[in-house]
Amino acid sequence: MLVKLNGDKVELRNDNGSLARVIGSGKAVDADLNNNNSLVLVTYVDGKVELRKENGALLRVIVNSKARRARFNGADIAVTMESGKVELRKENGALIRII
Repeated sequence: MLVKLNGDKVELRNDNGSLARVIGSGKAVDADLNNNNSLVLVTYVDGKVELRKENGALLRVIVNSKARRARFNGADIAVTMESGKVELRKENGALIRII
């Protein structure tokens, strides 16, 4: 699976490039897929970061505001904030540390 931003929508695409599904509610600025293609992080214009399953179902909100991007870092999630700091969080959203 591949993740692609098309305008403000997040698309999951098969390896051959065909569209599998659209994820999220629009107004996305960034997205990331974990190593086993089962989870998707979506960062929105308003700074909210959502963790979603590959089928698009919302698991939880990781950060409510002020995020610029979020990436999987092994089993954890690294969220870059507007201030430039990076919050390392668990998949359940719990803060591990601020870098």
